[in-house]
Amino acid sequence: MRIPPLRVLALVITLAACASPASIELRDMGSFHVGGREAVISGKPNGAYQVEQMYVQYFLPARERGTVPLLLWHGGGLTGVSYETTPDGREGWLNYFVKKGWATFNSDAVERGRAGWAPYPDIFPGEPIFLTKADPFERFRIGQGRGSYNRDVALMKPLPGTQFPFEAYENFTRQLVPRWTTTDAPTIAAYALLVDRICPCVIVFHSQAGQFAFKVAQARPDKVKALVAVEPGGGGDPAQAAALKGIPILALFGDHIERDARWPAIRANVVKFLESVREVGGRAEVRDLPKAGIRGNSHMMMMDKNSLEIAGVIQTWLEREGLWR
Repeated sequence: MRIPPLRVLALVITLAACASPASIELRDMGSFHVGGREAVISGKPNGAYQVEQMYVQYFLPARERGTVPLLLWHGGGLTGVSYETTPDGREGWLNYFVKKGWATFNSDAVERGRAGWAPYPDIFPGEPIFLTKADPFERFRIGQGRGSYNRDVALMKPLPGTQFPFEAYENFTRQLVPRWTTTDAPTIAAYALLVDRICPCVIVFHSQAGQFAFKVAQARPDKVKALVAVEPGGGGDPAQAAALKGIPILALFGDHIERDARWPAIRANVVKFLESVREVGGRAEVRDLPKAGIRGNSHMMMMDKNSLEIAGVIQTWLEREGLWR
């Protein structure tokens, strides 16, 4: 595993968490940027700009039990904050997996969060997309579709039995960031460089990162030991399905998909892609959580009230795959 040089002294961080009060003992933590390029622009201030890099923060436990590092990749309009702390203040998947002994790398992808922006339209063609406060509530299967969001929590119309802490929805909207629809190529390039630097590894990825993770794994099949797709928004290249033959894949889907306008088609497309992987001898498991008795999960299941139960499903699967000691 290629990681930044370790500091001489161990770092011990104690985090009080109601769901998991154990302390976190680290041998190192830090961050770095990966990828990017220099672009020279004229006509508005002239000069060279650093663009298309990605930000990565890492946590290395004192006692590693994961046989390889674990990478966390976020979804669209979001950053690595998705995995840190839930909107209602509970510990996130980042803490959970570090406590389990995984060397964990959490990213802000190209043009998100601490990765920074680039001039546009010179570098990023077009205008960025900004999500309204209502948008995720209505599209991420938290509320009952269009018109279900209200600034007054008492007037919100959440889906029945939702596990998302909608009382803290206002806090969730604070982490939304702009995004472009034209940055897939540099994003995939930066993720591939991260894999080259850190892996072999496990990649846990969410939503928009589905198309990135599957394609990076197809380009670097010797470096990826497992893929955990959390409601992926897309798949890889079916023509290159054979590249994933040796990589076990777990895809998780939450509740109320059949009630949504978009998710039945999105899920069907992902399932079709995973079937192409199985057809060439690969192992790809699709797990619908409601069928397993785990109900009420939104698209943001790493934030739902039962988020640590979902993390436990992932942990158990990784243990079964022999990636934890």
